[in-house]
Amino acid sequence: MSVHVSTDADFNSQLEQNDKVIVKYFANWCGSCKLFAPKFRRLSDDERFAGITFLDVNAEENEAARKLAGVDNLPFFAVFQNGNLVAGSATNKEEIVVDLLNKLS
Repeated sequence: MSVHVSTDADFNSQLEQNDKVIVKYFANWCGSCKLFAPKFRRLSDDERFAGITFLDVNAEENEAARKLAGVDNLPFFAVFQNGNLVAGSATNKEEIVVDLLNKLS
């Protein structure tokens, strides 16, 4: 898989069309967000997480998507199953993101 960029315009349809979704909320000025981007891409290609849709959402430009997950810091990761928020965490630690992904397995 790969990481898809999502906006408020298509965010809800992404959640409806995909049973399992992880979202990375970022901002262009966020250094930790930029540093985590290659790890997020690598996780999207990991066979353990096949069937999970990976989305990138600019938190500053997409208020509705940001509010849906309760984003309070960046980078922020949220997992959704069947359109419902399962869990979220502001982190730059890969093991915490893997724990979130495992909640969808």
